[in-house]
Amino acid sequence: MFKVTPNGKNRLDIELSGKLNAEDMKIALDELVSKSKDVENGKMLYEIIDFNLPSLGAIAIEFSRLPSMLGLMRRFERVAVLTEKTWLKTVSELEGVFFPGLVIKAFDRDQKAEAEEWLSS
Repeated sequence: MFKVTPNGKNRLDIELSGKLNAEDMKIALDELVSKSKDVENGKMLYEIIDFNLPSLGAIAIEFSRLPSMLGLMRRFERVAVLTEKTWLKTVSELEGVFFPGLVIKAFDRDQKAEAEEWLSS
């Protein structure tokens, strides 16, 4: 499941759980693009509840949309990632290095209040 919920004018909350197949990925990315089209200097709270590697088809869909995803990420300045997996925290924060102007900070899932405060600061 990949759920995108607007939370105010310039914020999106995303929930990811389970494994995404190609069709799920296509729907998720379409929803992300649609719901972020008017975002400027945005913030994102990305909660990874139960991560499973996506299918190869889903990865292919994601790579095929890489140029539009890069443009989308320019609309955001902060992303807080909530996850229990240490390696996902590391990868998430490293990903922020590749997007000038974007800061990604990872938190444990039980640190949602701290993540919310960081996004607001």
